[in-house]
Amino acid sequence: MSTARTIHILIKLLPSIFALRKDRKKWIHHENNEIDLEQFRKNARKVLDTFISLGPVYIKLGQWLSSRADILPQPYLEELSKLQDSVPAAPFDEAKLIIEKDLGPIDEKFDAIDPNSISGASLGQVYRGSISGKQIVIKVKRPGIEKIVAEDIKVLKKILPLALRFVDPNLRYSAKAMLSQFIETIHEEMDYTHESENLKKIKHDLENNSKVVIPSVYDDYSSKNILTMEYLPGIKVTNVEALDKKGIDRQKLVIDVHKVFFTMLLKHSIFHADPHPGNISVTDDGRLILYDYGMVGRLDNETRLRLIRLYLALVEKDPPRTVNAMSDLGMLTPDFNRSVIEKGIELTVRAMHGKKPDEMEVESLMELANKTMSRFPFILPKNLALYMRMASIIEGIYKTHKVNFKFVKVVREILEEESLIKDAYIEEIKHSFDRFAKSIDATISIAPELKKFLDENRSLNLLNAKSKSNVLLSGSILSAAIFIGSSVLYATNESIGITGMIGSLIIMSVFAIFRKR
Repeated sequence: MSTARTIHILIKLLPSIFALRKDRKKWIHHENNEIDLEQFRKNARKVLDTFISLGPVYIKLGQWLSSRADILPQPYLEELSKLQDSVPAAPFDEAKLIIEKDLGPIDEKFDAIDPNSISGASLGQVYRGSISGKQIVIKVKRPGIEKIVAEDIKVLKKILPLALRFVDPNLRYSAKAMLSQFIETIHEEMDYTHESENLKKIKHDLENNSKVVIPSVYDDYSSKNILTMEYLPGIKVTNVEALDKKGIDRQKLVIDVHKVFFTMLLKHSIFHADPHPGNISVTDDGRLILYDYGMVGRLDNETRLRLIRLYLALVEKDPPRTVNAMSDLGMLTPDFNRSVIEKGIELTVRAMHGKKPDEMEVESLMELANKTMSRFPFILPKNLALYMRMASIIEGIYKTHKVNFKFVKVVREILEEESLIKDAYIEEIKHSFDRFAKSIDATISIAPELKKFLDENRSLNLLNAKSKSNVLLSGSILSAAIFIGSSVLYATNESIGITGMIGSLIIMSVFAIFRKR
């Protein structure tokens, strides 16, 4: 069965692999006006249809790829981001067996369960029901999904080495890392105890946020294969007509979506990474309801602060600091071309802070980031790929509503409202002093060579005739080291760089005074 499945999948995927290889070369080496975007989208739609036809694992894979700006051209990302996790539900009799195996007889545990599924996903399906008169939803793992996932992962591991022969070397690293991350994530999503924990953590983090509502979990009615939650109905976030009928302010709604998701990202240790329209509804009073916590990203405090530094640098129009933050986040290989990356960031900053306010959109950032990542060997650690997926899907919600929205302004408001700017500046100062210390250390290391050069210079040897002159020489070397280090630092932090230069002059003056004594 595995061999037949491998051959079937390979035959289905090869045309898409060849099309992607050709399109990716064009995307990297040609300007936008030389690219047939409609043909790109047509090819991307074929990829999307192929993933749907191959079943649950490949639907999940397509969703994963929709976040990989380091692998796919922008038109592919846009098409694959439409790939919602929607699969016809298995018969209720099969789901009933799973429920009763884990929880006991349905008639004893629940008031009732509607056998008609309200949604079907690649890994599970959802039903409505009630417990003690309270309306609930029950998420049940798709029957036999573990076997399907195990077999298709084996197939992917066989196919990937062959497929990578047809792509460029830079992409091979990203693809291998992506598959490893994908396998880890899909296994996590199949264990609903993980999703329950994710939901509870995010609910706790956002408990004081008036913009969002998160359902409660019924622990006594949940297991590894079942997740029972409070039923919270609402209007789909992209249902413009229904929202307008309810009098919902859609401009405020778009801002609230960004504030809720970017607050999770920048303030807390966990964020919802799958905010497609099917996972967000709106209450009658305009609050957001978030569903499905299977796909989340986690950031340690150090990474979170670096991400804050990145956004603050973009807001403050500072490309060198932006590149420093990207490098510290692990998004750049050690041998990256700094001048070229800074130029790309400079163009992004211009677009975000341009003279035409309507152009200050996430789109300008994402498109250029995608172009840059396609052209250079960028690395996207797992949770940063999830972050980009989250940001890209939210951008799609904004496009649907077509309201006046300025991303830079919203990011600045988030940083100010959540008191994150102070933390970012503290981290920036720490980073600057670290660079400063390293530059001084490197400069001082050449002091023996500098002294040797000075000793060999006859005119300066005359100065060495007096022992006190050695004091001045030592001061000169130290002052020069600090001055050079400050000059290096000036490119990324003017204030600290200037302070260092002034300090070097003061040190030189002090040594000169001691020499005269």
